[in-house]
Amino acid sequence: MHREALISQLEEIAPPDGAEPYDAGRIGLIIEGREEIGRVCCALDATQKVIDEAVLAGADLLVVHHTPLWNPITSVTGPTATLLGTVLSAGMNVYVMHTNYDHAPAGINTVLASLLSLEDPEPMSLGLVGTVTLSLSEMVDRLNAGPVRIYGSLGRLERLAVVGGGGFDPCLLEEAKRLGADAFLSSEMKHAVARAAPLPCIESTHYALEAPGMQALAERMNWTYIADQPELSFFPSP
Repeated sequence: MHREALISQLEEIAPPDGAEPYDAGRIGLIIEGREEIGRVCCALDATQKVIDEAVLAGADLLVVHHTPLWNPITSVTGPTATLLGTVLSAGMNVYVMHTNYDHAPAGINTVLASLLSLEDPEPMSLGLVGTVTLSLSEMVDRLNAGPVRIYGSLGRLERLAVVGGGGFDPCLLEEAKRLGADAFLSSEMKHAVARAAPLPCIESTHYALEAPGMQALAERMNWTYIADQPELSFFPSP
């Protein structure tokens, strides 16, 4: 398939105009390679490990959620030089679907809600609120990320708000509260936000909440998914 035809498919799944303003210039085709696309790999992050595995697999295109080029580049040295050198020498394309895929109808947050078996999901400005059908323990097991942190006193849990990635935003917390959520699940909690949160917050990891969405995309498109979960340990061990 020609690269532009595949990009058109990806833009139907996650329209670029659905991205947050800060993603301008950071989504879509961010590294250009060969025009004909046969094999596609998919991952959450374009780490060196993921890049190496994609090249080894003979990928013509790597689709990721997080761009490896977040900040403007003024020099190509160190790990950035190694990563770009690997991609460019292989002629591989790198395509990013970030906040446009967060907002997409079958994107990151929809997959997360499905993974947790939330019913009757109601959209927020970012994320979803749904009816809980599993116990908290069962949902944590499905996230497969080890223990979670709970901020506040968690009583009944009938309605849960979920936002993949770092979604503990005061405005989103207030929105979830208005929609009847009993708790809010996301990652990367800040102390001041936790102190002021209007409802209990459940904190997992960024990877655990977003990787399922990329894996689901890979399965949907018959691509190869490359897992690269950050190494995480606890001391003392649970």
